[in-house]
Amino acid sequence: MNATERLRAEAARRILIKDGPYGTAIQARALDEKAFRGGREFARDQRGNNDLLNLTQPEIVREICESYLAAGADIVATNTFSANRISQADYGAESLSRDINIAAARITRGAVDAAMAIDPRPRFVAGAVGPTNKTLSLSPDVNDPGFREIDFDTMKQVYAEQIGGLLDGGCDFILIETVFDTLNAKAAIMAVLEEGDRRGATIPLMLSMTITDRSGRNLSGHSIEAFWYAVRHARPVSVGLNCSFGADLLRPHVQALDPIADTLIMAYPNAGLPNDLGEYDETPAATSRQLDEWARDGLLNIVGGCCGTTPEHIEAIAAAMRAHPPRATPVLPSAMRLAGLEPMTLVA
Repeated sequence: MNATERLRAEAARRILIKDGPYGTAIQARALDEKAFRGGREFARDQRGNNDLLNLTQPEIVREICESYLAAGADIVATNTFSANRISQADYGAESLSRDINIAAARITRGAVDAAMAIDPRPRFVAGAVGPTNKTLSLSPDVNDPGFREIDFDTMKQVYAEQIGGLLDGGCDFILIETVFDTLNAKAAIMAVLEEGDRRGATIPLMLSMTITDRSGRNLSGHSIEAFWYAVRHARPVSVGLNCSFGADLLRPHVQALDPIADTLIMAYPNAGLPNDLGEYDETPAATSRQLDEWARDGLLNIVGGCCGTTPEHIEAIAAAMRAHPPRATPVLPSAMRLAGLEPMTLVA
C-alpha cells in the first residue's frame, strides 16, 4: 500500500493523532540570536526564524519531533511553516528555502523511521506548507483595491520550490495549512499537481483552513463550506481547521464541515485563546476534555494541537481518543457544488 492507503486503513480503525506546534516548543527553549544563526553569516537578525533551525540546530528540531512521537503522534509535520522564499526574505535567507525544506523533511523522516523500528505502528510525515505573509486575494493598500504584492504564478513557483524540497526529503504528504486566503491555497494546490505531473506520481494532499473570526470565514471571506467546495477538486486525503481558536470556539465550525466533507476531517485547535501576554494557559486536561466531546459526537478522524499546545497536550488528547471510534465519512449524492464567498449546490 502507498502512504494514502496506509493512512486511510489506519483512520478506518481509530482516530489518528497529529503532533503539536514547533513554535511553542522552540520559544520554550529561549534561544538567542547566536543559536538561531548557528555560526552562519547573515546580514539580518535571525531571532524567530524557526525554520532556519533545521540547518543550524537540527538536534533541537529532532528532539521536538521525537517528543511528539513519544506522546503518541501518528502524523508528524515538518518544521517548515515559513520555509518559503517569501517568508524567508524577511530574514535575508530566501536562498536557503530549498535546503531548509530538504533538511526538515529528512530530520522528521529519520525520527519517524526510528520510532517505527521500535514500534511498527504506522506513522507518517506531513510536509508543512504555510500561507506565506502575502495574500493573492486582498490589496495591502486601502487606497488601491486592485493592487497585489504578488501574482498567482509567482506564488505557485514559490510553493513549488518548497514542495519539491519536502518531497525530496522524504515526506509522505503535503499539508497546506493555516489557509487564510483560499487563492493562496489554490496556488499551492496547483504547485502540488504540477509537481506530481513532473514526477509521474500522485502527491497526496492535506488541507487545513484557519478562520479569522467567529463567523467562520477566513481572511479572503470564504465560509467553511465555500472553502471546501473551492478545493474539493484536489481530492485531499483530509480537510479541516487549525489555529484560530481553542476547541470550544472551533467546534461549531468543524460541525459545519462534517456533513459535507467526503474525506477525512483533521482538526488541531490552539490551547484556548492567548492571555494578555500572548501566552496560552489552557491545560492538557482541559484541551483533551473538550476534544473528547468532539470525538464522542463523531466529528474526528485526525486530531492534534496548534499554538500553545505541547507534547503533554498531545499525550492527553491521544489518551482521550482511545475510547472513541473515528468519524464515518459521508457518501454524498451527485451534485454540482460551486463556491463564491458562499457555497452553491445544484441538484438535477
